[in-house]
Amino acid sequence: MSKLTMEELVAFCNQYGFIFQGSEIYGGLANTWDYGPLGTRLKNNIKDAWRAYFIQQRDNSYEIDSDILMNPTVWEASGHLSSFTDPLLDCKECRTRHRADNLISGHTSLVNADAMTQEEMLEYIIVEKIPCPKCGKSNFTDIRQFNLMFATQRGVTQSNSNVIYLRPENAQGEYVNYLNVMRTMRTKLPFSIGQIGKAFRNEITPGNFIFRTIEFEQMEYQTFCKKGSDEEQYDYFKDYGIQFFESIGLSKEHLRYHDHEKLAHYAKAACDIEYLFPFGWGEINGTHNRTDFDLTRHQEYSGKSLEYFDEQTREKYIPYIVESTYGLDRTFLAVICESLEEELVQGEIRQVLKIHPMLAPIKVNVLPLIKKRHSEKALEIYRMLQKRFMVSYDDSGTIGKRYRRGDIIGTPYTITVDDNTLENGIVTLRERDSMQQTNITEDELKTYFSEKISF
Repeated sequence: MSKLTMEELVAFCNQYGFIFQGSEIYGGLANTWDYGPLGTRLKNNIKDAWRAYFIQQRDNSYEIDSDILMNPTVWEASGHLSSFTDPLLDCKECRTRHRADNLISGHTSLVNADAMTQEEMLEYIIVEKIPCPKCGKSNFTDIRQFNLMFATQRGVTQSNSNVIYLRPENAQGEYVNYLNVMRTMRTKLPFSIGQIGKAFRNEITPGNFIFRTIEFEQMEYQTFCKKGSDEEQYDYFKDYGIQFFESIGLSKEHLRYHDHEKLAHYAKAACDIEYLFPFGWGEINGTHNRTDFDLTRHQEYSGKSLEYFDEQTREKYIPYIVESTYGLDRTFLAVICESLEEELVQGEIRQVLKIHPMLAPIKVNVLPLIKKRHSEKALEIYRMLQKRFMVSYDDSGTIGKRYRRGDIIGTPYTITVDDNTLENGIVTLRERDSMQQTNITEDELKTYFSEKISF
């Protein structure tokens, strides 16, 4: 795991084309971030890894892509219009706004703010004289609840427009399409619906780089099952989540479960998987036993039956849902934190991104040893591999500097073309982490990389 600070990680992402400040040339917009060329590749590779693990390798598992904008009644049925709020208070001295629960959790780990009422949180902040993170004084307003959904207008003019919302989560798209997926895929319980997509939350106190932003991506997974099998499904997906994170290179020592002490009114059980970031433990997954709450509410508000008919038992019932949600941006950040290392090599600092090969933005770097003599053959090999892999070509600077440029962006393999290649068709293959070099024929390259770089 990287021992770099968050500030150093942000600088790294900006310098090497992973993440830029949003609208940077205009001075930026707070807590908005644009993914650069390498960041976009890494993000898409994480998506592909998730799809392989949750959709491709699982039976009765289907992916959808529902719209961001939905009928406003969806959010009334889900409870978001009435209860999707944050407990916020303002500092009377510097006029900054803060989440009360974050103030408490930042002050002490001995108190669980999630289990406290609004009144209890305010009393604790006053008694303990918790300071404002910006000005250091402890003089706050009362706590107020702020809805986290972004509202917008649909219509030509404001007078005849209707209020609609940017979705604060992807899950509702899976719930309202439950019948469609079951019908078109001719599937039976238990089955799962997954989705990767953008969500938006009007967070007042976002921070820690891409860990908490107002626009983010979720990798959602909902498993529909019969009541009585829900606990088994819940336990299974808790373990499956850890296995997924380990499969993309996160170490078990940096992952932990955090069971919820205070449950939502509809939940039977809830647990987060947390990762140890430089700023402390942070949630990267949430797994919840949501019972039959969601489909029951959508049945009530839509007037359409969402019951499942079991042909074997001749029963009709509303399925239970076990949800397992993965934050894509947070997973991205965890991968960077886990992989970025500095090590001493022959008296010099080598900064290397030891990312899992299947996630690496660039899989192979092709280098001519001498530009004038070997570039034609090197470009030929580059073009051949480019048809199947993300490959780069670099002929600028010394061979050592070119190795380092590949190391810092996580390129797992480097091919060097030299006289031996011209004479015998043999290239030098360098492995990023060990820096060991071996010889391999150019005819073997496609097969070799297909085996080494796969989901």
